[in-house]
Amino acid sequence: MKMIQKTTALVLFCFVLLAGSEIKAQSNWEIGARFGHYPFAIEATLPLAAAPRLHPAVYLDRFGIGAYFDWMFAISGGPTGLKFYPGVGPTLWLDGDTDFDISGNFGAEYSFEFPLTIGFDWRPAFRTTDGFKFRTSNWGFTARFRIAKGAKFERVD
Repeated sequence: MKMIQKTTALVLFCFVLLAGSEIKAQSNWEIGARFGHYPFAIEATLPLAAAPRLHPAVYLDRFGIGAYFDWMFAISGGPTGLKFYPGVGPTLWLDGDTDFDISGNFGAEYSFEFPLTIGFDWRPAFRTTDGFKFRTSNWGFTARFRIAKGAKFERVD
């Protein structure tokens, strides 16, 4: 019963965050897959404003749900489609024992001219339900399809 309550609370928390933010029609929505240490995850990116975005993931190997808030930036003079992001957010693991992590999300991605974004990220975490242990093994390669037409990411020169 506690697992259902925790899952419901997390889903409601994500909906409240989305409902309270103004999502820009000019930004890109993406959905795709992540392959890495936790073998497979389905993930998406949802723009919240000009630079921050919500980056939810559903891990399927050890079932878990993560919601990361990323701040996007580009290197001045770099390739147009190349972006970097640091982020932070909660991860709830529901397979077997229920675990809760406070996770970082650090990555780089490249958006092609056609609707595909590929990237690499690393999600270190503090596991709060197991003696506050630090985990560093959650890394992955991503491939996401842009499902909403939007403006390209613009560099600040």
